[in-house]
Amino acid sequence: MIETFYDVLRRQGITRRSFLKFCSLTATSLGLGAAAAPQIAHALETRPRTPVLWLHGLECTCCSESFIRSAHPLTKDVVLSMLSLDYDDTLMAAAGHQAEAALDEIRTRYKGNYILAVEGNPPLNEDGMFAIQGGRPFLEKLRETAADCKAIISWGSCASWGCVQAAYPNPTRATPVHKVITDKPIIKVPGCPPIAEVMTAVVTYMLTFDRIPELDRQGRPKMFYGQRIHDKCYRRAHFDAGQFAEEFDDDGAKKGYCLYKLGCKGPTSYNACSTVRWNGGVSFPIQSGHGCIGCSEDGFWDKGGFYERVTDIKQFGIESTADKVGGYAAAAVGVGIAAHAAATALARARNKTGIDAKIGKDHHEHA
Repeated sequence: MIETFYDVLRRQGITRRSFLKFCSLTATSLGLGAAAAPQIAHALETRPRTPVLWLHGLECTCCSESFIRSAHPLTKDVVLSMLSLDYDDTLMAAAGHQAEAALDEIRTRYKGNYILAVEGNPPLNEDGMFAIQGGRPFLEKLRETAADCKAIISWGSCASWGCVQAAYPNPTRATPVHKVITDKPIIKVPGCPPIAEVMTAVVTYMLTFDRIPELDRQGRPKMFYGQRIHDKCYRRAHFDAGQFAEEFDDDGAKKGYCLYKLGCKGPTSYNACSTVRWNGGVSFPIQSGHGCIGCSEDGFWDKGGFYERVTDIKQFGIESTADKVGGYAAAAVGVGIAAHAAATALARARNKTGIDAKIGKDHHEHA
């Protein structure tokens, strides 16, 4: 019998209080509210750890780097303990024949009950010969391991969309996982890399509720990919006001104006960067002065460059675009100034007429 998650924590000296705190934090990050914390706690106390096989295709390992750097230390320890991470050629101590033997053992022993996590993608050109692992193509290894898994998590934009490997002209025919494996439920967690807390929360949800989270039409968890970065960006007010940075070092940039004209893809990118943020919730690229490059979106490498603005963002009515907002704002300010000047002149004229009338009346009465 595999240990439960809570058994592992107790063996490691984790207190009950710290465990319940983790459950509360997890419920909050998943948007489930405090009422879900007891349910998460019960699941982690009673269910055995779920075996996970983590494969690496064409990628740079940034997803693994992000995953192991969860901001809250307990979160990192919990997830790594929660998972029975039986195979991961980046993190495991075993190598060579010993590592491949562990992979075969889990596939056989837990047939239909393990989660397959895939970081990177398989190249299809030359029969998969552009990625060889253990003397055979990664494509073959992926198909073999996916055949008996419970579900697949596609980590990052490489596994989800193809990312830079699949950018034009894609000489290796790098292909996202869902176009190779078509008979298994697949959860896409895109980003280059995905946010650490998003990755750990997706895993926690699956292990707690024994089901995949609700997905959008592209197969991404709605809880983290249900809103545009633009909708929650703290610079949104500047966008609505037509206040844009024109260059990275101009006054607008120094004042924190919207980075849309510098190529920010926040209006067309769906991710949790502006809410969960990075580096322990401290910041995210837009907050650091650089526009979003849309790394969680399909084909972002081939969409005109990181600093080319999106030209079809509608604002203030369907006939208006963001590029026109600044002109409208300036015109509105000009009209406001003119109106104020006219009102001031009229008030002065009325005041002067009133004074002249009063003087004339006084003079008449005195005469």
